[in-house]
Amino acid sequence: MIDDEDFEAPPPRRPMLRRKRVLVPLFLLVALLLSFLALRTPDTDRDAMIAKYGGPDASFAAGPAGQRIHYRDQGRRDAPALILLHGSNASLHTWEPLVKRLGGEYRIVTLDLPGHGLTGGTPDKDYSADGMMAAVDVVAAKLGLDHFVLGGNSMGGWVAWRYAVDHPDRVDALLLFDAAGMPLRAGEKRPESNIGFRILEYRFGRWLATRITPRALVEQSLRGSVEKQAIVDEPMIDRYWELLRFPGNREATVLRARMDREPAMAARVGEIRAPTLILFGRQDRLVNATAAQTFHERIAGSDVLILDGIGHLPMEEAPDATAAAVADFLKRRLVLPPAGPETR
Repeated sequence: MIDDEDFEAPPPRRPMLRRKRVLVPLFLLVALLLSFLALRTPDTDRDAMIAKYGGPDASFAAGPAGQRIHYRDQGRRDAPALILLHGSNASLHTWEPLVKRLGGEYRIVTLDLPGHGLTGGTPDKDYSADGMMAAVDVVAAKLGLDHFVLGGNSMGGWVAWRYAVDHPDRVDALLLFDAAGMPLRAGEKRPESNIGFRILEYRFGRWLATRITPRALVEQSLRGSVEKQAIVDEPMIDRYWELLRFPGNREATVLRARMDREPAMAARVGEIRAPTLILFGRQDRLVNATAAQTFHERIAGSDVLILDGIGHLPMEEAPDATAAAVADFLKRRLVLPPAGPETR
């Protein structure tokens, strides 16, 4: 029999439990903080990026709201002018395959829209359609262009048709490459999109997007946007990754993700009277290829072409077919306004 006096009670466990409750969350917090610091990707250096992706003759146009729009003016200066607008998180480099193929016949002006490429963030932080259209006006004024053929891919296509609605007297013809802005057709589901855009749908994802930008995520997003995987090479991935981190561009990406895209404006696309080419990749996973038919139904007299085996970037995935379609369309449909007294 054990005497009560000989029984030794175990030490109380509450202090140890309290320490665990404090130390475990603290350890996890420190681990998360260290992981965040290890993964955090800073902005790229402005001057280094201009030297690398703009070259010694990089051109910039100053706007009234403090914009500094990066642009290129290539091709034949005495030929009809094409102004081409890139898509979201891209840059003017996306048009270089068309510049090489069409520059012998046309003057081709490309620009980095606000919040993109070497333009970077703008002081007014206006990344709406109006802000993008203002950038077009800034470059056109710099080059003395009062009318031009206007084209755009994805978001740039959205800006292009919005511009054609607002400034019909300035747009000689309209080129829409997998353009955004049309509503889903009856019974349709949203397109698959890519991982980068899916992350931006969430508040925490948008917060992370301004701080952590892994190169692997950029590559995965690119590969999720195109059907022709061979075009996604190391220099392309580097360019998208480094220019996305150009000062102001990641903040602009987040602001655009929260922006009202004014879907009601789609009803006004029927006001466009400029000759219009609608060109889509059938395997586009960011904008349903059926949007081409919606544009075609709403823009009177428009031409439509769907490229099989092509994704969201036909000018890069199928540059020969895209350039040939543009050249044929412009030869058939482009009618320039008569020259005014000041241009004779």
